[in-house]
Amino acid sequence: MSDKNVSIRLRSPLGRARGMGSAKQGSHHWWMQRVSSMALLPLMLWFVISVASLAGHSYADTILWIGHPFNATLLLLTIAIGFQHTASGLQVVLEDYVADEMSRTAYILVVKAACALFGVLAALAVLKIAV
Repeated sequence: MSDKNVSIRLRSPLGRARGMGSAKQGSHHWWMQRVSSMALLPLMLWFVISVASLAGHSYADTILWIGHPFNATLLLLTIAIGFQHTASGLQVVLEDYVADEMSRTAYILVVKAACALFGVLAALAVLKIAV
């Protein structure tokens, strides 16, 4: 038996696992999910209360509300953070449940592209009204 085989068998499970683990991106991804969810909490509360207060108002009143700089800014923040949070969360789901690496990568790219596209379209709609 070679010395290499003996040293591998004598190493602890932790020693064998070192250097073969994550690409050190897991904690960053985890923190970004938490930060974006904390940012979305007040934004969503503001959004729901604002939309509820617009109930029964005319289309013109709603356009004026969106066109207000404060509301437009908060809408753009909600859109950007919301779509980023959605893409990040769906990426975690795909990483956990899609076994084939090629399919998983393709699905993640499709999700990120769709979130980017819809985020840009939503932001452009707000900007068209606000500017």
